[in-house]
Amino acid sequence: QVQLVESGGGLVQAGGSLRLSCATSGRTFNSYAMGWFRQAPGKEREFVAAEQWTGGSTYYADSVKGRFTISRDNAKNTLYLQMNSLKPEDTAVYYCAADGKGYGASYNEAQRYDYWGQGTQVTVSS
Repeated sequence: QVQLVESGGGLVQAGGSLRLSCATSGRTFNSYAMGWFRQAPGKEREFVAAEQWTGGSTYYADSVKGRFTISRDNAKNTLYLQMNSLKPEDTAVYYCAADGKGYGASYNEAQRYDYWGQGTQVTVSS
């Protein structure tokens, strides 16, 4: 059974940093896209960042470009999201996602991904 488990969320002041982790089990995704999405209260889920495959191209939402970095550690089967210079508008539940088939919608679309974690809350205070 495939599982994605996020951790690393919490409360941080504006300007601070957090690193989210997404541990995967049940299969490997080294050759497949993985990404991060977020959902703020009362808003739709939105794309944050994605990596085409391990070491492949990366994609970022304009709102986080230059502040967030997506990466993977294949030895640990873990996806990361390093978040710097956090802003109150970054407050949301953050979800990691994995593409299980290698084709489909664009990397910034939720439909691309077959597996999702349960989410981790990030709260940025002003």
